[in-house]
Amino acid sequence: MQDFSIVWLRVAAVLYAVGLIHVLFFVWRRSSLLFPVALQAFAAGALLHTVSIVEQSLQSGHLALQTFHQTISACALLIAVAFLLVYKLYDFSSLAVFIFPITCLMAIIGTTAVPVTPWSQSALRDAWLLAHVLLILAGYVAMLLMAVSSVFYLLQERHLKAKSSSSLFDRLPPLGTLDSLSSRSMAIGFVCTTGGVITGCLWAFIESGTRWISEGKVHIALFTWIFYLVVVYLRSSAGWRGRRAAFLSIYMLMFSALTWVSHTDLRDLLAR
Repeated sequence: MQDFSIVWLRVAAVLYAVGLIHVLFFVWRRSSLLFPVALQAFAAGALLHTVSIVEQSLQSGHLALQTFHQTISACALLIAVAFLLVYKLYDFSSLAVFIFPITCLMAIIGTTAVPVTPWSQSALRDAWLLAHVLLILAGYVAMLLMAVSSVFYLLQERHLKAKSSSSLFDRLPPLGTLDSLSSRSMAIGFVCTTGGVITGCLWAFIESGTRWISEGKVHIALFTWIFYLVVVYLRSSAGWRGRRAAFLSIYMLMFSALTWVSHTDLRDLLAR
């Protein structure tokens, strides 16, 4: 029964991933076309998630809240159920931009309680790691562009308020263009970073079983991704623009730099 509970949880994580795909599509294209399908998949995922936790509890003889993986899985289910209730009562669909990704990632972490077989081929292992690194690097480039455009936005805004003339600032794009560039860079960076986080978690899970979750650099990376998710939600759903959004972009780059410093041993991994 224990094995089946993990199967149900992994299927639930796949269904939650449909919601994640909707969020990535929404951030990229500003379209809610996939939301009805994602909502149904999310609800089905929550149902199977419930079955998984009930089976784990029956198998162990007590509520499945004894380990880290069980706790984070239960938290993911509570978040999913809370969102479904809020959506039913208040039709608060924009909250999905934050809830869908965080629930999916927490469920994925919960599935890593049971180790899987090692890599069948070293080439597949190296290719997976390379995809993770490339996605993260693309995300960093997009975040750097987002932060730079935000800095120029703040400088241009200050220049316009001062009503002074300067050949340097006169050549800068309008505020609307700089804000749009920052928003588009944010979308690209979030899509790439999310892909990098998921591929990295799965690679580490296959590589080291359950040990990876206790590493400090993993905690920093996950915290940075969560902050990025907050930035995305505030910009795309809460309507933050202009000066506030510019400062968020700069803070995001600072968190990313901290994550980069904590992962400087990636070169050693690639050299294995």
